[in-house]
Amino acid sequence: MPPPSVNGKYVFLSKIRSPEDLKRFKPEDLQKVADECRAYLIDVVSENGGHFGSSLGVVEMSVALHYVYKTPNDKIIWDVGHQAYIHKILTGRKDQMHTNRKFNGLAGFPKMSESPHDAFGTGHASTSISAAAGMAAARDLSGSNEKIIAVIGDGSMTGGMAFEAMNHLGDSKSDVLVILNDNQMAIAPSTGGLRNYLVNISLNKTYNRVRKFIWDSISLLNNDLGDAAKNAVHKIEDGIKAALTPGAFFEALGFRYFGPIDGHNTEQLVKALKEMHELPHPKLLHIITTKGKGFKPAEDNQSKWHASSGGFDTATGKSLKKPGKTQPPKYQDIFGSALTELADKDHRITGITAAMSSGTSLDLFQKAHPERFYDVGIAEQHAVTFAAGLAANGYKPFCAIYSTFLQRAYDQLIHDVALQKLPVVFAIDRAGLVGEDGPTHHGSFDLSYLHPVPNMVIMAPKDEQELRDMLSTAAKHTKGPVAIRYPRGICTGMPLRSGFNTMEIGKGEIVREGSSIAVLAIGTMVQRSVEAARILEEEGIDALVANMRFLKPLDTVLLDSIAKQHDTIVVIEENSIIGGLGSAVSDHLQKKRLTNNVMKIGLPDSFVTHGSMNDLYRLLKLDAENISRQISTFYKGTATEKSERVQSTIRTERLA
Repeated sequence: MPPPSVNGKYVFLSKIRSPEDLKRFKPEDLQKVADECRAYLIDVVSENGGHFGSSLGVVEMSVALHYVYKTPNDKIIWDVGHQAYIHKILTGRKDQMHTNRKFNGLAGFPKMSESPHDAFGTGHASTSISAAAGMAAARDLSGSNEKIIAVIGDGSMTGGMAFEAMNHLGDSKSDVLVILNDNQMAIAPSTGGLRNYLVNISLNKTYNRVRKFIWDSISLLNNDLGDAAKNAVHKIEDGIKAALTPGAFFEALGFRYFGPIDGHNTEQLVKALKEMHELPHPKLLHIITTKGKGFKPAEDNQSKWHASSGGFDTATGKSLKKPGKTQPPKYQDIFGSALTELADKDHRITGITAAMSSGTSLDLFQKAHPERFYDVGIAEQHAVTFAAGLAANGYKPFCAIYSTFLQRAYDQLIHDVALQKLPVVFAIDRAGLVGEDGPTHHGSFDLSYLHPVPNMVIMAPKDEQELRDMLSTAAKHTKGPVAIRYPRGICTGMPLRSGFNTMEIGKGEIVREGSSIAVLAIGTMVQRSVEAARILEEEGIDALVANMRFLKPLDTVLLDSIAKQHDTIVVIEENSIIGGLGSAVSDHLQKKRLTNNVMKIGLPDSFVTHGSMNDLYRLLKLDAENISRQISTFYKGTATEKSERVQSTIRTERLA
């Protein structure tokens, strides 16, 4: 869809091509600019989809930041990056927003290569303060004077990395502004002690009354009085904070704390940012915002409207898409319902999420077994070692984490779980390509990074029935950790049988017989391989297809049998071509001194861009038609080579 028209409805926004244009407006016009930005965002997302509620909540802050600071010289880091849509609108990308998250379009997150205004790429959470500290150190070493601002919100402050960075930054005394966007939400409502702490600050009426008086006093002093009076007021303010603020936590870390202030009051935000602009030390501005602000459906149901696929009425939020046939359930829903069913009969089973209860469908488990459900916040490292602690004391924790986020807890997975052979089950959601969220969210590497870890069982289902059976199998496995990786999106729609079957660990299956060539696949690629085999059959190539199921332990009995009967083997996986199933097969054949021709098809040794799943499959030649073409070319090439070798042998024998 083309971008919404900017004439008429968007009087102010139509004049903004860069932050410099924004600075030409009068302060009293900034709220009107913010209102137009919010309306424009609603228009764009209603047509094209995208992350929604978070950016609606930071409209006024985005306008105020670009009014006061001078990007790209000054650096603004957005954490999590899905808050940055208004930032993109104000930094010259307004007319491209209709391409957001589409193939060859704008990225859904800040991307350094996309714009000089994107100071740092942020798809994962809790990274902004560390990056800001590094940028500040570089600035101080080089003697430049740019300002560094880290905007952290949407649950990102619950991640341990943020506190590690604050601990360091507070000690360094470097000039960095941290803006805590406190909306008490991640995708689902935030949990934990920090949330309660921030709520206590925002609700402390005595502190807020005195804080307002002190704030107004400092504002007056900045204009009228000298340094001695300023210092006196600062000391009074510090004393009141120490007495009334619950714990004075941020001050104790070495930050000057300001707030909380209304994050939807543009005038107040501009005033606060200007007054903190020249403070030469770490400071934290605590703002209170509403996720989904200005769009009532998103305010009323913040989890649902965290992101939208588009196609909704901009006034009511009602879907404008014509109802189609009922779609199969999502893999995450199969996981959530199956785990709940297993937990009904096994009191040892617990469910753990890192702020993604709805994203992983563990909310189904939460409703049924709230006493055995744990949301630890955006803290994957803690989630894994917390699971290890549960397992060490006789429980069976299922730790549901997206593939790309599990990367953040790799040390804990090795050191705290695998080394001690603890029976933690890793339910790895969003394995493989995820589409529009792009390279920060593609689950491209989990088979590769899990493969070398001792004591791990690694499996991937070809369909929803296998996912159920694998979950049951994992629940009964006691000799170490288990990883089950499954994709984003809808299932095959196959009918499910009741109950669960326990699978034999390390046992694959042949799903299609064939004599010409053997195709070994795992997970999502099994069905695509079967489809490709049907296409190959029309060319006279009879392909066997094996569902390997397990990367570790590898079904070497099945592999040896296939290798004896097929000179040519193709291995297909939706994982990095380095280190996954293809590597395991090649390593085994080499170890057995077998000389089969092996072709590996998988994700390339590069970061995959964003776009629809169909666009990406075609780009990477992982759709059935392209898979069949690659196999056909490889098979014919090896057949030609074999024929040439035979002819060469015959000629040699004749000469002899």
